[in-house]
Amino acid sequence: MKRTIRFMLRYVLLPLVILAAIPTVMLIQDGYELYAQALEECPVQEMAERIESKPDYTPVDELPQIYLDAVISVEDHRFYSHPGVDLLAIGRAAFNDLRTLSFAEGGSTITQQLAKNEYFTQEKTLTRKIAEVFMALKIERELDKDTILSLYVNSINFGSGYETVAAASWGYFGKEPGQMNDWEATILAGIPNAPSVYSLDASPELAAQRQKQVLERMLRCDKITEEKVDSILAHNRVPVQEKIYLNAVIIKEN
Repeated sequence: MKRTIRFMLRYVLLPLVILAAIPTVMLIQDGYELYAQALEECPVQEMAERIESKPDYTPVDELPQIYLDAVISVEDHRFYSHPGVDLLAIGRAAFNDLRTLSFAEGGSTITQQLAKNEYFTQEKTLTRKIAEVFMALKIERELDKDTILSLYVNSINFGSGYETVAAASWGYFGKEPGQMNDWEATILAGIPNAPSVYSLDASPELAAQRQKQVLERMLRCDKITEEKVDSILAHNRVPVQEKIYLNAVIIKEN
Protein backbone atom coordinates (compact mmCIF):
# COMPACT_ATOMS: atom_id res chain seq x y z
CA MET A 1 0.00 0.00 0.00
CA LYS A 2 2.77 2.40 0.95
CA ARG A 3 4.63 1.57 -2.23
CA THR A 4 1.50 2.32 -4.25
CA ILE A 5 1.09 5.70 -2.53
CA ARG A 6 4.74 6.58 -3.13
CA PHE A 7 4.37 5.56 -6.76
CA MET A 8 1.28 7.74 -7.18
CA LEU A 9 2.97 10.71 -5.56
CA ARG A 10 6.16 10.39 -7.57
CA TYR A 11 4.92 9.40 -10.99
CA VAL A 12 1.38 10.79 -11.18
CA LEU A 13 0.73 13.67 -8.81
CA LEU A 14 4.14 15.32 -9.03
CA PRO A 15 4.12 15.53 -12.84
CA LEU A 16 0.57 16.90 -12.71
CA VAL A 17 1.63 19.61 -10.24
CA ILE A 18 4.60 20.52 -12.43
CA LEU A 19 2.42 20.68 -15.54
CA ALA A 20 -0.11 22.85 -13.73
CA ALA A 21 2.64 25.19 -12.53
CA ILE A 22 4.12 25.83 -15.97
CA PRO A 23 1.31 28.17 -17.18
CA THR A 24 1.50 30.09 -13.90
CA VAL A 25 5.25 30.58 -14.23
CA MET A 26 4.82 31.73 -17.82
CA LEU A 27 2.12 34.23 -16.80
CA ILE A 28 4.35 35.65 -14.07
CA GLN A 29 7.23 35.95 -16.53
CA ASP A 30 5.02 37.72 -19.10
CA GLY A 31 3.71 40.05 -16.41
CA TYR A 32 7.20 40.87 -15.21
CA GLU A 33 8.37 41.62 -18.74
CA LEU A 34 5.39 43.96 -19.27
CA TYR A 35 6.24 45.69 -15.98
CA ALA A 36 9.94 45.98 -16.82
CA GLN A 37 9.21 47.50 -20.21
CA ALA A 38 6.78 50.04 -18.74
CA LEU A 39 9.25 50.99 -16.01
CA GLU A 40 12.05 51.47 -18.51
CA GLU A 41 9.88 53.82 -20.56
CA CYS A 42 8.88 55.85 -17.51
CA PRO A 43 10.64 55.47 -14.13
CA VAL A 44 8.53 55.94 -11.00
CA GLN A 45 10.05 59.31 -10.11
CA GLU A 46 9.34 60.59 -13.61
CA MET A 47 5.73 59.45 -13.34
CA ALA A 48 5.39 61.25 -10.00
CA GLU A 49 6.95 64.45 -11.33
CA ARG A 50 4.60 64.45 -14.31
CA ILE A 51 1.54 64.40 -12.08
CA GLU A 52 2.99 66.84 -9.55
CA SER A 53 3.67 69.34 -12.35
CA LYS A 54 -0.04 69.78 -13.05
CA PRO A 55 -1.06 73.41 -12.39
CA ASP A 56 -3.87 72.35 -10.04
CA TYR A 57 -1.99 69.57 -8.25
CA THR A 58 -3.15 69.36 -4.62
CA PRO A 59 -1.11 67.45 -1.98
CA VAL A 60 -3.01 65.51 0.67
CA ASP A 61 -2.12 67.95 3.44
CA GLU A 62 -4.27 70.55 1.65
CA LEU A 63 -7.34 68.31 1.45
CA PRO A 64 -10.09 67.82 4.06
CA GLN A 65 -9.42 64.84 6.32
CA ILE A 66 -12.95 63.56 5.80
CA TYR A 67 -12.32 63.40 2.05
CA LEU A 68 -9.13 61.38 2.56
CA ASP A 69 -10.90 59.09 5.05
CA ALA A 70 -13.72 58.56 2.57
CA VAL A 71 -11.37 57.72 -0.32
CA ILE A 72 -9.32 55.28 1.74
CA SER A 73 -12.40 53.65 3.31
CA VAL A 74 -14.12 52.99 0.02
CA GLU A 75 -11.09 52.22 -2.15
CA ASP A 76 -8.43 50.63 0.07
CA HIS A 77 -9.03 50.66 3.83
CA ARG A 78 -5.68 48.97 4.60
CA PHE A 79 -3.79 51.49 2.46
CA TYR A 80 -1.41 52.61 5.21
CA SER A 81 -0.56 49.07 6.33
CA HIS A 82 0.05 47.04 3.16
CA PRO A 83 3.17 47.15 0.91
CA GLY A 84 1.25 48.09 -2.21
CA VAL A 85 -0.64 44.82 -2.60
CA ASP A 86 -3.40 43.65 -0.27
CA LEU A 87 -3.32 39.84 -0.27
CA LEU A 88 -6.56 39.61 1.70
CA ALA A 89 -8.40 41.76 -0.83
CA ILE A 90 -6.89 39.82 -3.75
CA GLY A 91 -7.91 36.52 -2.17
CA ARG A 92 -11.48 37.70 -1.62
CA ALA A 93 -11.69 39.08 -5.16
CA ALA A 94 -10.27 35.87 -6.66
CA PHE A 95 -12.83 33.79 -4.77
CA ASN A 96 -15.71 35.96 -5.96
CA ASP A 97 -14.40 36.03 -9.53
CA LEU A 98 -14.15 32.24 -9.60
CA ARG A 99 -17.61 31.95 -8.12
CA THR A 100 -19.11 34.23 -10.78
CA LEU A 101 -16.71 33.21 -13.58
CA SER A 102 -15.83 36.84 -14.24
CA PHE A 103 -13.31 39.59 -13.50
CA ALA A 104 -15.94 41.63 -11.64
CA GLU A 105 -13.61 42.21 -8.69
CA GLY A 106 -9.93 43.02 -8.87
CA GLY A 107 -8.91 43.56 -5.27
CA SER A 108 -6.75 46.48 -6.39
CA THR A 109 -5.18 48.79 -3.85
CA ILE A 110 -4.88 52.53 -4.39
CA THR A 111 -1.25 51.95 -5.39
CA GLN A 112 -2.27 49.30 -7.92
CA GLN A 113 -4.89 51.63 -9.36
CA LEU A 114 -2.25 54.34 -9.72
CA ALA A 115 0.05 51.83 -11.44
CA LYS A 116 -2.71 50.70 -13.80
CA ASN A 117 -3.81 54.23 -14.70
CA GLU A 118 -0.32 55.57 -15.32
CA TYR A 119 1.39 52.59 -16.92
CA PHE A 120 -1.05 50.09 -18.36
CA THR A 121 -4.32 49.76 -20.25
CA GLN A 122 -7.66 49.02 -18.60
CA GLU A 123 -7.73 45.62 -20.29
CA LYS A 124 -8.66 42.92 -17.78
CA THR A 125 -6.03 40.22 -18.31
CA LEU A 126 -3.95 38.20 -15.88
CA THR A 127 -0.74 39.39 -17.51
CA ARG A 128 -1.66 43.04 -16.99
CA LYS A 129 -2.75 42.30 -13.43
CA ILE A 130 0.60 40.69 -12.63
CA ALA A 131 2.47 43.61 -14.18
CA GLU A 132 0.34 45.96 -12.08
CA VAL A 133 1.35 44.09 -8.92
CA PHE A 134 5.06 44.37 -9.75
CA MET A 135 4.64 48.08 -10.48
CA ALA A 136 2.70 48.73 -7.28
CA LEU A 137 5.46 47.11 -5.21
CA LYS A 138 8.02 49.24 -7.04
CA ILE A 139 6.05 52.44 -6.45
CA GLU A 140 5.78 51.67 -2.73
CA ARG A 141 9.54 51.15 -2.51
CA GLU A 142 10.24 54.57 -4.02
CA LEU A 143 7.44 56.79 -2.72
CA ASP A 144 5.87 57.35 0.70
CA LYS A 145 2.20 56.71 1.31
CA ASP A 146 1.08 60.34 1.38
CA THR A 147 2.78 60.99 -1.95
CA ILE A 148 1.09 57.96 -3.48
CA LEU A 149 -2.31 59.10 -2.22
CA SER A 150 -1.66 62.61 -3.55
CA LEU A 151 -0.71 61.24 -6.97
CA TYR A 152 -3.82 59.09 -6.99
CA VAL A 153 -6.38 61.83 -6.29
CA ASN A 154 -4.63 64.09 -8.80
CA SER A 155 -4.78 61.60 -11.66
CA ILE A 156 -8.16 59.86 -11.53
CA ASN A 157 -11.36 60.47 -13.45
CA PHE A 158 -14.06 62.36 -11.55
CA GLY A 159 -16.44 62.53 -14.49
CA SER A 160 -17.36 65.53 -16.66
CA GLY A 161 -13.76 65.77 -17.89
CA TYR A 162 -12.25 66.43 -14.43
CA GLU A 163 -9.02 64.51 -13.80
CA THR A 164 -7.76 66.06 -10.56
CA VAL A 165 -9.47 66.57 -7.22
CA ALA A 166 -9.04 70.34 -7.63
CA ALA A 167 -10.66 70.37 -11.07
CA ALA A 168 -13.59 68.34 -9.75
CA SER A 169 -14.02 70.54 -6.68
CA TRP A 170 -13.99 73.74 -8.74
CA GLY A 171 -16.18 72.23 -11.45
CA TYR A 172 -18.82 70.73 -9.21
CA PHE A 173 -18.77 73.05 -6.18
CA GLY A 174 -17.06 76.25 -7.28
CA LYS A 175 -14.40 76.16 -4.58
CA GLU A 176 -10.89 74.99 -3.74
CA PRO A 177 -10.73 71.33 -2.67
CA GLY A 178 -9.49 72.27 0.79
CA GLN A 179 -12.73 74.19 1.33
CA MET A 180 -15.08 71.30 0.58
CA ASN A 181 -17.63 70.65 3.30
CA ASP A 182 -18.47 67.16 4.55
CA TRP A 183 -21.31 66.64 2.07
CA GLU A 184 -19.16 67.70 -0.88
CA ALA A 185 -16.12 65.71 0.23
CA THR A 186 -18.00 62.44 0.68
CA ILE A 187 -20.03 62.67 -2.51
CA LEU A 188 -16.87 63.47 -4.49
CA ALA A 189 -15.04 60.46 -3.00
CA GLY A 190 -17.57 58.07 -4.54
CA ILE A 191 -17.52 59.34 -8.12
CA PRO A 192 -14.25 57.73 -9.41
CA ASN A 193 -15.72 54.24 -8.90
CA ALA A 194 -17.77 54.82 -12.07
CA PRO A 195 -17.29 58.42 -13.29
CA SER A 196 -19.68 58.26 -16.22
CA VAL A 197 -22.39 56.87 -13.94
CA TYR A 198 -21.89 59.02 -10.84
CA SER A 199 -20.94 62.34 -12.45
CA LEU A 200 -22.83 65.11 -10.66
CA ASP A 201 -23.58 66.73 -13.99
CA ALA A 202 -25.08 63.57 -15.49
CA SER A 203 -26.63 61.63 -12.60
CA PRO A 204 -26.85 63.53 -9.30
CA GLU A 205 -29.36 61.03 -7.93
CA LEU A 206 -27.01 58.11 -8.57
CA ALA A 207 -24.13 60.10 -7.11
CA ALA A 208 -26.17 60.57 -3.93
CA GLN A 209 -26.82 56.82 -3.78
CA ARG A 210 -23.12 56.17 -4.16
CA GLN A 211 -22.42 58.69 -1.39
CA LYS A 212 -24.56 56.59 0.98
CA GLN A 213 -22.38 53.57 0.15
CA VAL A 214 -19.27 55.62 0.89
CA LEU A 215 -20.68 56.72 4.26
CA GLU A 216 -21.68 53.16 5.15
CA ARG A 217 -18.16 52.01 4.37
CA MET A 218 -16.70 54.79 6.50
CA LEU A 219 -18.91 53.66 9.37
CA ARG A 220 -17.64 50.08 9.06
CA CYS A 221 -14.07 51.40 9.04
CA ASP A 222 -14.71 53.56 12.14
CA LYS A 223 -13.87 56.74 10.22
CA ILE A 224 -17.16 58.48 10.95
CA THR A 225 -19.97 58.43 13.51
CA GLU A 226 -23.62 57.71 12.87
CA GLU A 227 -24.46 61.23 14.02
CA LYS A 228 -22.10 62.69 11.41
CA VAL A 229 -23.60 60.46 8.71
CA ASP A 230 -27.09 61.67 9.58
CA SER A 231 -25.87 65.27 9.48
CA ILE A 232 -24.27 64.80 6.05
CA LEU A 233 -27.29 63.04 4.56
CA ALA A 234 -29.55 65.79 5.86
CA HIS A 235 -28.01 68.03 3.22
CA ASN A 236 -29.54 65.80 0.58
CA ARG A 237 -32.93 67.29 1.45
CA VAL A 238 -31.74 70.15 -0.75
CA PRO A 239 -31.98 68.78 -4.33
CA VAL A 240 -28.57 67.96 -5.76
CA GLN A 241 -29.44 69.64 -9.04
CA GLU A 242 -30.21 72.86 -7.16
CA LYS A 243 -26.80 72.70 -5.49
CA ILE A 244 -25.10 72.25 -8.84
CA TYR A 245 -27.09 75.13 -10.34
CA LEU A 246 -26.17 77.46 -7.48
CA ASN A 247 -22.51 76.52 -7.77
CA ALA A 248 -22.57 77.06 -11.53
CA VAL A 249 -23.93 80.57 -10.92
CA ILE A 250 -21.14 81.25 -8.42
CA ILE A 251 -18.48 80.12 -10.92
CA LYS A 252 -20.03 82.24 -13.68
CA GLU A 253 -20.16 85.33 -11.46
CA ASN A 254 -16.51 84.89 -10.46
